[in-house]
Amino acid sequence: MIPSPSASAGTDDRTAPTDDAERLTALRSCHVIGAAPDAGLERIVAVTAASLGMPMAWVSLVDDEVSWLVARIGVDLHRLPRHGQPCERVLTQSGIVVVNADDEGLLFRDLPGVRFHAGAPLITAEGHCIGSLCVLDTKPRDGFDDAERSKLAAFAGLVMDRLEIRRAQLANAAAIGFAQAAEYALLVVDGTGTITFCNPSAEALFGHGAGGMVGRPAEIIIPEPLRAAHKAGLRRIASGGASHLAGRTIELTALHRDGRTFPIEFSMSIWQGPGGIGMGAVIRDISEWRARDAKLVQLAHHDKLTGLTNRALFDERLDASLTTDQYATVMLLDLDGFKEVNDSLGHAVGDVLLQAVAVRLSSWVTAQITVARFGGDEFALLLPGRGSPLDAGALAAQILEAFQTPFPVAGHVFHVGLSIGAAIGGPGTVRDELIADADLALYQAKRDGRRCFRLFEQSMRNAVVARRTLHDELTRAVERAELVLHYQPQVELDSGQVIGAEALLRWQHPTRGLLLPAAFIDALEAHPLAASIGRWIVDDACRQSALWRALGLPPLRVAVNLFGAHLRTGRLAREVIGALERHALPPSLLEIEVTERIALQTDDFLLDPLRELHRHGVSIAFDDFGTGYASLSSLKRFPLTRLKIDRGFVRDILTDRHDAEIVRAVLGMAQSFGLDVIAEGIETIEQDTMLRIMGCREGQGYLYGRAMTAEALAALVMGGRVEGRRGPRAA
Repeated sequence: MIPSPSASAGTDDRTAPTDDAERLTALRSCHVIGAAPDAGLERIVAVTAASLGMPMAWVSLVDDEVSWLVARIGVDLHRLPRHGQPCERVLTQSGIVVVNADDEGLLFRDLPGVRFHAGAPLITAEGHCIGSLCVLDTKPRDGFDDAERSKLAAFAGLVMDRLEIRRAQLANAAAIGFAQAAEYALLVVDGTGTITFCNPSAEALFGHGAGGMVGRPAEIIIPEPLRAAHKAGLRRIASGGASHLAGRTIELTALHRDGRTFPIEFSMSIWQGPGGIGMGAVIRDISEWRARDAKLVQLAHHDKLTGLTNRALFDERLDASLTTDQYATVMLLDLDGFKEVNDSLGHAVGDVLLQAVAVRLSSWVTAQITVARFGGDEFALLLPGRGSPLDAGALAAQILEAFQTPFPVAGHVFHVGLSIGAAIGGPGTVRDELIADADLALYQAKRDGRRCFRLFEQSMRNAVVARRTLHDELTRAVERAELVLHYQPQVELDSGQVIGAEALLRWQHPTRGLLLPAAFIDALEAHPLAASIGRWIVDDACRQSALWRALGLPPLRVAVNLFGAHLRTGRLAREVIGALERHALPPSLLEIEVTERIALQTDDFLLDPLRELHRHGVSIAFDDFGTGYASLSSLKRFPLTRLKIDRGFVRDILTDRHDAEIVRAVLGMAQSFGLDVIAEGIETIEQDTMLRIMGCREGQGYLYGRAMTAEALAALVMGGRVEGRRGPRAA
């Protein structure tokens, strides 16, 4: 049985303890529990016991469940239970707690021989009691006078001083360890500008060996031109003035030990320490950032492939010229035939050619002229300041002359032509309008045969307005069903019988009368409704052919011209076969005519619909054969059934030996490839006769009839053979 202890006057077990969570936080910040023994605490405990004549003493730090004896003398225990022990009572008291026990009582269950306890609280600067400094004896003591209490309290103060020193040392050690391991350079200087601390990263950054910077002036990392400003700032801070750099992150130039300079990011702090003003900086090398930023600026303002100015920087410079000088000349340049290079040799060769073009352009202009690449094979020149048509024309002539020399690229020799359009801007000119005007001039240069220069004129814009008006009229024409099909007869030359017809589009204009395709076909092919119109042409031609059959006419092959937009939809085969089935028309009575323009602009995978139609029995004809250099290569790519000899060769077949030989060559080639041939543009009996002598079997032209309505063609067919020509049969 434990007798009731007699406590010292002024103590009260019911005093409310401080918030335990905050107390435990303060306790653990000392980092003593679980650590190696602290020699300083051990000495204080030993002196306390000796001074008060006690055989035992300890420092008890009270955790949530355990009292840890972190320093002790005369006792082998390392810990005691927290609750029910005298040490716990110290937590609730404001002064020293003294407890005696008689011979039969126990103060500590784990120390049955203890009969006396006196404990002084260990209180932090924030007022948290974290434990006690205790002295103990094996016999009760009648008195523990004020002098002894004062000594114990003084020794408890020494314990707290030691704990605070330990905490500060640990914090300093952690800070130093962090600084030594930090990736960024850390540097400290005093009020005289002397380096007092630097970490290994700082030594490595500035090229100094270990310990080679401490004690030296900070000028060793400051370039000569900046040292005067540095010294002035240092004097101002040392005299109590404000720093313009403290609390900011700025970019500066630093000096390496080898004499080179490099960019750094610098953030400084200032404090007042025991030794006076202290200044610290966090520093990192931003050379890679600067290089990256420079690269990003380069990429943002220059074409990646050629290194020329890009559209964004070109626009900026044009704006500046129009703002500052109020004048500028813009020239747009487009390569002629570049697409064929990409298509035939691949984009890698095309890219090298573009780079060669960029070099040649740059070498033929002065440094004041901006050379830019807008994209693809389109380039631009900016001539700042007041310009004249003569200046623009002279420069264009020089460039066109320069491009007469071929380009040797990747084992090939390319003869690259240019089309050039230019526009001159004056006061009040808007940048985008000026570029648009130059683009109109470039468009005109292409229409005029390419490899030439055109300067913008107002009439070009008027032409655009006219095209836009025509575009709108075509939209209404489709809505009002003003587009109709006429049919030009195709005949068998030997018999004169009509064996087919070419469906030709006409526009029954409400005010201008019947318009031929030359008046609107270019605008129609670029119209968003081109594919829809192409579907209608195929369907209406099939409908008409089926109607002729129903009227008892002999089978007539109907040829329709293919729109490029219709082919590019990818639905051509499905729609054509659908039209044939809808009108119960045999596939052999339909022929699709492909122009050379489509042949040049069609990738191989887009030919799949034509191949499918050919397998289905639909004839595929190559229109205007022989008029372009791509025709021969197209014979291998296209699933052809028939070649159409262009009217240009037929017109002079009797007077031009070359045209006659071309026709013979086409006929011989077609025979070799197993293809049929039809000649266009036959207007005289003599042409008809010559073609039959050469072995041509089919033809069409004004000699047999112009394009006519479906009803007129039906009447012509019912009339039998086409009269009006005779001649010897082919051998």
